[in-house]
Amino acid sequence: MDKRSVIADLRARFDDEKRALDRILSGAKGGNLTTGQRSLFDQHEQEAIAFKERIEELEGQVRADEDAAPMALRYAPGASANSTNSQRNSNMPTASARVTEPSTYTREGRNSYFLDLARVAQTGDRDARQRLERNDAEQRALSTTNGAGGEFVPPLWLTEEYVKYARPHRVFADLVNTNPLPAGTDVISIPKVSGGTATAVQGTQNTAIQNTDMQTTSIASSVFTVAGGQTISLQMLEQSPIRTDEVILSDLAADYARQLDSLYLSGDGTSGKPTGILNLAGTNSVAWTGTALTGATSLYTAVASAISKIWSTRFAAPTAIVMHPRRFAWMLAQVDSSNRPIIVPAQGGAFNAPGLLGPSLNAEGPVGTFAGLPVYLDANIPTNLGAGTDQDRIIVLKADDVYAFEGNIRADALPQTYANTLSLFLRVYNYASFQSARYPSSISVISGTGLNQVLA
Repeated sequence: MDKRSVIADLRARFDDEKRALDRILSGAKGGNLTTGQRSLFDQHEQEAIAFKERIEELEGQVRADEDAAPMALRYAPGASANSTNSQRNSNMPTASARVTEPSTYTREGRNSYFLDLARVAQTGDRDARQRLERNDAEQRALSTTNGAGGEFVPPLWLTEEYVKYARPHRVFADLVNTNPLPAGTDVISIPKVSGGTATAVQGTQNTAIQNTDMQTTSIASSVFTVAGGQTISLQMLEQSPIRTDEVILSDLAADYARQLDSLYLSGDGTSGKPTGILNLAGTNSVAWTGTALTGATSLYTAVASAISKIWSTRFAAPTAIVMHPRRFAWMLAQVDSSNRPIIVPAQGGAFNAPGLLGPSLNAEGPVGTFAGLPVYLDANIPTNLGAGTDQDRIIVLKADDVYAFEGNIRADALPQTYANTLSLFLRVYNYASFQSARYPSSISVISGTGLNQVLA
């Protein structure tokens, strides 16, 4: 590629950088760039400046080459003193070509670079032209490879745009009735009426009326602690171009949310853990053994049965269905006997559809409706249950009957006991309590072999 072609390529890349700068500025809200936008803007600006400087350098070289070309032609071996620009072939290389590869033209070799230039200019010598073209192909340019110039192109780290570790969110924990955790206690007790009073028809006037004593008890939930930490060096904290402590603490907070949600769902009540609703005694149990052929219709029946049991024992309506994302994905693939999907987009004006897909296809949280209830997806629902350790669960519940108490999450950076190693301990922790036994009958759990069916 000759210098003019290189200049043209550099101009195109310079224009690309300018357009990138314009796009970043146009995307700034209120004329203010975010940290990420500022980093990208600086990067493109530096690239544009580098291209501009290289273009100006090459243009200067081209002008110098053009000035030197007549002299090189005049004094080339075999050239006549009357050589003029009009005698030069349009394909003749200029005197500015650089000899950078000795394999074709060497000090001890028979071939002369400048003599070949003259032969091409005067007679169009084919062999001379091939040698010149071969020499051009043999030239070695600096590249981004280490050892060949790559050390001058350091890697760019977009530290502000680092990729966070992916974790499920706390969908179920945010769905239940959450209250501030009371201070100064490690157990929360709630009085409960276990046996009610009674009324009856008075047999005759002036006779005793029905008198049944109320029976009471209480339910208690312990306050538990969820905590995690990470030791880092002081050098990493102080010398890193980003706030490493914030990266670590935000990751710990994300895992705290996942852990809390998992405990509310499937805590086993031992070793300081709460009793999650999947291990709670007294909930309504619904078995679903649907197959690939009957799955769609039989699952609808199972959900209706779960609703019915809440109606019949809690005497109130459930408010939500919670399931694993893989279960709803399986439901999206189900069709009826006429090959019509069971779950259809709400925007399509569905008619007689068992379920509707919401305005957006969320991976977690609200995703649509089924059997008249909103569906929430929670990836913390276990998928290794059942005899084959391959089943998930579907939960139908009156969410406001389930109580949770949660404190304010705390994040600390502690130098204590680490001073002699120049280290810090970053810590996140919080206190919580979970009580799902107020009305176990307001929870229905669908289990069974039908729940091992997943999309391939």
